[in-house]
Amino acid sequence: MNKVILMGRLTREPDIRYSQNAEGSMAVARYTLAVDRRRGRNSDGNEQTADFISCVAFGRNGEFAEKYLHQGTKIAITGRIQTGSYTNKDGQRVYTTDVVVEEQEFAESKSAAANSDSNYAAYTPSRPEPSQAAGDGFMNIPDGVDDEGLPFN
Repeated sequence: MNKVILMGRLTREPDIRYSQNAEGSMAVARYTLAVDRRRGRNSDGNEQTADFISCVAFGRNGEFAEKYLHQGTKIAITGRIQTGSYTNKDGQRVYTTDVVVEEQEFAESKSAAANSDSNYAAYTPSRPEPSQAAGDGFMNIPDGVDDEGLPFN
C-alpha cells in the first residue's frame, strides 16, 4: 500500500501550470510542505527541525491549490509517493520523489491563521467557530428531541 498523510505549511506560493490533453487543459500545481518532525530537535535543543516535502496536485486539486493555497497556509494532505528520474542539461541522472496529492484540506481556521505568524489565510469556515458554541463547548439540543432519540445515554 502506498499512502501518505502529511500536515504542514506551504513554503512558497504554489507553482501552477496547465498541460494540454485530449479533454482540454489540466491544472498541475507544485508546492513544498514544511512538515515538523515529531521529536525532531537539534543538538542544542532550541531549534525544531522540519522536512520539506515536494507535492504535486493535478486537475481539480491543482485548481484548488491555485485558488486557495498561499505561502504559510497550513494544510493536511493525503496522497501517494511517486518516484521518477530524468537527465539534466549536464547529462547527469536526477532522481525525484514527490507526493501526488489525492486530497487536501485546510488544517486551521481563518482566525487561527490570522493570529499565527503567517498572514496568508484564505479559508472561510462554513461552520461556526468554537467560540460561538454554547458555553460548555457542546451544541444545544433542539426542542422536541427526546432522550431516546439520541445515540448515547
